[in-house]
Amino acid sequence: MKEREIEVEVVDITLRPPSPEQLQQGLQLLGRSRLFNTSGQSYRALGSATVKAMSDEQALAALAADGKLIKRPFLVTASGNVTTGFKAEEWESLLA
Repeated sequence: MKEREIEVEVVDITLRPPSPEQLQQGLQLLGRSRLFNTSGQSYRALGSATVKAMSDEQALAALAADGKLIKRPFLVTASGNVTTGFKAEEWESLLA
């Protein structure tokens, strides 16, 4: 099997969260539950009830404002696909 190079830009999303457009794409492709880092301190500080009560617009604004709320890693491919967390099969299919 021939290996190929993939160009990547590694971004610390805790310092520079994804754009609202990237987060919206993630919401559409993955759903809200896959975007939030439910194990993180920022999420626990907000509380799951607060997050569940948010509209999609409010949730996206919160994610854009605090990268620690976003499940990591957060991958956006050149074609616009999005995934969060690390599931080897998902990453392989997106990067194939």
